Amino acid sequence: MTVLQVADLRFGYAGDTLFESVTFTLAIGERAALVAPNGAGKSTLLRLIGKEIEPDGGTAVIKKDTTVGYYRQSHEVAAEGDVLSAFMSGFRDIVEAREALVRAQHEAASGDAHALERLAHATERYHVAGGDALEHKVAAIAAKLGFESVDLARPVASLSGGERGRLHLGVILAQQPDLLLLDEPTNHLDLDTIAWLEGWLRGYRGAVLVVSHDRAFLDAVCPTTLELGSKGLRVYPLRYSEYAVARAEDLERERALAERQQAFVDKTEDFIRRNIAGQKTKQAQSRRKMLDKLDRVDRPEDVWALAERVSFRFAPAARSGDIVLDAKGLEASRGGRALFAGVDLLVRRGERIGVVGPNGAGKSTLLKLLAGRGDPSLDTGTVRRGTNLQEGYFDQHLGEVDPKRTAVEEVRRVRGDFTVEAARQYLARFRFWGDDPLRVVAGFSGGERSRLALAKLLLEPRNLLFLDEPTNHLDIPAAEILEEALVGFEGTVILVSHDRRFLDTVTTRVVSVRDAKVDIFPGGFSDWASSNKARDDKPKARDDRREKKAPKPEPAKAKSNAPPAALDEAARKKQHEAQKSKARDREKQQRRVKELEDLIAAGEKQLEAMRAKLKEDPAGDWAKLAELASEEQAVARKVDVMMAEWTKLSAGG
Repeated sequence: MTVLQVADLRFGYAGDTLFESVTFTLAIGERAALVAPNGAGKSTLLRLIGKEIEPDGGTAVIKKDTTVGYYRQSHEVAAEGDVLSAFMSGFRDIVEAREALVRAQHEAASGDAHALERLAHATERYHVAGGDALEHKVAAIAAKLGFESVDLARPVASLSGGERGRLHLGVILAQQPDLLLLDEPTNHLDLDTIAWLEGWLRGYRGAVLVVSHDRAFLDAVCPTTLELGSKGLRVYPLRYSEYAVARAEDLERERALAERQQAFVDKTEDFIRRNIAGQKTKQAQSRRKMLDKLDRVDRPEDVWALAERVSFRFAPAARSGDIVLDAKGLEASRGGRALFAGVDLLVRRGERIGVVGPNGAGKSTLLKLLAGRGDPSLDTGTVRRGTNLQEGYFDQHLGEVDPKRTAVEEVRRVRGDFTVEAARQYLARFRFWGDDPLRVVAGFSGGERSRLALAKLLLEPRNLLFLDEPTNHLDIPAAEILEEALVGFEGTVILVSHDRRFLDTVTTRVVSVRDAKVDIFPGGFSDWASSNKARDDKPKARDDRREKKAPKPEPAKAKSNAPPAALDEAARKKQHEAQKSKARDREKQQRRVKELEDLIAAGEKQLEAMRAKLKEDPAGDWAKLAELASEEQAVARKVDVMMAEWTKLSAGG
């Protein structure tokens, strides 16, 4: 059942069109990723769907009686009341019943008979409204989002920005709406919570539209990818990683088609110019009419082209000593809680170490200690620094950037020898064009501030980098370019991140901070994650074996009046039926695999024929050629989807 229908949507600011011709639908059970570079209008499109702003044209229609949950990056949670009340705020009747119950409990403390009677009525009303069951459900979601039972009584006003983000997400999830609009839901989540949210969304019954820069998250959650461009929307029935490959192939074919038509037009116009007044005037006039009627094939819009022009290049730096850091006995506590103790870490030149762990475990604190930025009154231990170090630090809170200055002024604070024009040219490498470098930083988006902070960091030679959540506000191309730059960096990197794809690409060693303990793993992130999963699965497997070996409880036998022989026969019959069902499923799967093989073979044969036709001379019928190119893309995507299903079924999934 379709719950969202977007048709020919158009929107812009101050007369400049941000996007137009946006059309798509979303049905119950569908999960789609909305992708584009920062500034393309993804959040604006969600706001249009959420009816917060009006479009300049077109419609975004949500089916009548459809409930909508909208998670915004701005974390709009009312500051009154406690955390539990905020989690339950989507259920007005239950919240009112809970408030009445709390008042009745306070009044009943006096022991007055009428007050006790009112407490009994309030308790009954809360129970009938389903308050108990909802509290259990909310408490389970809250726990997964990092709120312990004691936190549920905390005032919302006492929460940090990150905690408010997680609370806002929990409030939306607890309502379980028909349509979920999620704008960067993983920004304040740790690895454990992201994994839980992925599983929750995969099993979710409603429709989901997600904006995120977390590539691993998009791959895990969304089987469909929507690419937002200024001239429309491309729909790919593929996960993000597969979409990235398919779109590159589509663009290449579409560019080739546009270039072929342009070459035909240029050749025809040249013929017209040479012959319009000569002996072949009629032919020239005929060809001019043909050009007037020609459906022009536009060059395809590459929405990522400008975003990919970021240039993170490290200035050449001196070679550091082989031993970069030698940390001994590091210990830290915050708010009376021990974060870690007895940490020894030897860092060698060229290593790229990823620090991972849950929120609040002490990752940033450990990074600061290693960088010599710890709190001497709370932290102990020693960090011996190697020779010839040129250090740089990226703060996730972007404290290195002054919001009162312009981007040019920020650059010139580091490089006083730069003229204004030199600073602007340098900032252009980080996607600051036109008047952007002259804007005050306070008006920058999170992504712009991150790029500026990185631009400042790279102004001077560095051979040791400390990076705290460097990709938090970067869009996908910027994160990928930073990955490439760090992999080619000849110095040493210690970084904190929750971005699994980034960690997997960059890190050569992992430091895990969890439960007041620090573990050092000798391999990269994917090796650490595999090792961690295997360790977690072992106790479960042992428990399963114990459960299988455990004898059936005697009372269960006593309750049955059937003789043992009848029980054995029933058990055998049940087992036989289970085996038959399993065999039927296996046969069905094998038939589907064979069916997919035939369909894929037919599809590939069809693609081969279509691609051969695309190479032929269109004889001026460019509309037909464009239509064929569009059909070829659709068939190619269909084959990709079937290949993904075949791979999964063949592997026994």
